[in-house]
Amino acid sequence: MDSDDERPLRGRVYGHDPTAPEAAPLPGHHYAELVGGPLDGLLLDITTLPPEAHPEGAALPTALSTHGPEGRSLYQPRPTAPSRWDWQGDLR
Repeated sequence: MDSDDERPLRGRVYGHDPTAPEAAPLPGHHYAELVGGPLDGLLLDITTLPPEAHPEGAALPTALSTHGPEGRSLYQPRPTAPSRWDWQGDLR
């Protein structure tokens, strides 16, 4: 994937087809911006995630990880900006 391919991902919600209406952020929802790694620029809907789970972050399934379709990318909240989740690496 080159930079031209990645541009459509910015501002879209993780887990949705980029062309689907629900791929855009919804009013009343809370999002974390994914920073770095294969999901850079996507928004993660954390509306239903309990606040106590935020410090742990999330291992998000993605075919864009270094491990291909079975891979996951690990993101954790930035301590100084909890609405930005930084990429920690890829997992199998």
